[in-house]
Amino acid sequence: MKFSAIQIAEIINGSVDGDGNTLVSGISKIEEGMPETLTFLANPKYTPFIYETSASIVIVSKEFKPEKPLKSGCTLIRVADPYGSIAQLLEFYNQFKGDKKGIEQPSYISASAKLGEECYVGAFAYIGNNVQIGNNVKIYPQCYIGDNVKIGDGTILFPGVKIYHDCLIGAQCTIHASTVVGSDGFGFAPNSENNYKKVPQIGNVIIEDHVEIGSNTSVDRATMGSTIIRKGVKLDNLIQIAHNVEVGENTVMAGGVFIAGSTKIGKNVMIGGQAGVVGHIRVADGVKIAGQSGIASSIEKEGEILQGSPAFPIGEFKRCYIHFRNLNKFYDRLGTIEKELQLIKNPDKGN
Repeated sequence: MKFSAIQIAEIINGSVDGDGNTLVSGISKIEEGMPETLTFLANPKYTPFIYETSASIVIVSKEFKPEKPLKSGCTLIRVADPYGSIAQLLEFYNQFKGDKKGIEQPSYISASAKLGEECYVGAFAYIGNNVQIGNNVKIYPQCYIGDNVKIGDGTILFPGVKIYHDCLIGAQCTIHASTVVGSDGFGFAPNSENNYKKVPQIGNVIIEDHVEIGSNTSVDRATMGSTIIRKGVKLDNLIQIAHNVEVGENTVMAGGVFIAGSTKIGKNVMIGGQAGVVGHIRVADGVKIAGQSGIASSIEKEGEILQGSPAFPIGEFKRCYIHFRNLNKFYDRLGTIEKELQLIKNPDKGN
């Protein structure tokens, strides 16, 4: 489907500078612009490309003034914030492209399940007993929805997502392919025979509204009670959230993060990739944890920035790291000083 410059300008509240009837059917990077595609200029470093791009429409700031002629047929759409506008447009495009409805076959939907209006259920999906699904929910092929699960309006489950029984998923959530919500927590008790007896995991997972979870992430069900992912949380790919963890509102985690059981992460926390957090501790609101850090005890100070394993305040870490990188020089200097001291003590050995 093609869109005109006028139609696009209406979506992003922009003004057309050029031919408003110019049509595009795709989006491209400005340095790789092709005819009948739309691109944007937000970073000044990319300004030279606007004079070379073959894209038909370019989103620019209201203040942009060309220093030389653009390629023939290039239409500008002027906006207050090009980067924000392209994000808005991409979201619109994504919704338009993924606007699926209906129930594909073969799929299984229990007679006791309730689906809202305008839903999509892909082929080979399974929806168990007493499941409640809101309006405009999209469940892509090969998803599994266990018994008694509730899913709020507008949520999207991409292919292969597994939601175990009794879990609650809020509205406007996105869960990407092959993620598992509600698998058993890692609970085993050693016994007198020197092996491990499984502790039943009878809790659930609660995911609140506007949460996005990347692919191949696991959120374990609680032993008792609930593992809770609060409103607005964003989790990257390949993350492990263990049983009875609570993640506060608008916290974000990059890929490869591991949070051990019963830890409470505050709101607005940022955790870099491959960081690990031990169990049964608390991380205060607004804390920032650098990638590959290890958190071994509670962080009580709000807004603190930490790095290292075990982690400590980032300012101290940077100073220590400078010393660490210079250890070889310090070692050589120490050897030289030892030799000089030996000569002072035993001057005859220097002859």
